[in-house]
Amino acid sequence: MRSSTIAKRIGELALTKKANDVVIMDLRKISPVADYFVVCSADSEVQVKAIAEAVEDGMKKEGNPAWHRETTSSHWMILDFVDVVLHVFHKQTRPFYNLEKLWGDAKIKKLAESVRGSRAKKKTASPVKVRKKSVGSTKTRRKAMP
Repeated sequence: MRSSTIAKRIGELALTKKANDVVIMDLRKISPVADYFVVCSADSEVQVKAIAEAVEDGMKKEGNPAWHRETTSSHWMILDFVDVVLHVFHKQTRPFYNLEKLWGDAKIKKLAESVRGSRAKKKTASPVKVRKKSVGSTKTRRKAMP
């Protein structure tokens, strides 16, 4: 799997646990450290851990286990996938480290929150017009769910 695909998938997995402000930073032209950083925020220490675990478990199931996990703080967790590094910050800690400014030369892409749950969208019924033979008027009914 290409590093750009891995970075996007990591961002999608983070969004499944309601990560905030998910960005993918392209470092390929500015640093040999990694190809991409995926950076996101969480509202609580519990959520920081939940996001990291969801990404770690999801990537492992897809055949891309984390090479290293850094958990010295409950406010910042790092998962290293060699070419892609995930940084999960508590919302109060992220501004202090400000990786987006530190790596200001990187191309930064914000991952849309609409990706959240996109793999599990429910089908909704759409309205269908049905003609009533006796009167000739049109009524709107919903299709039955399969």
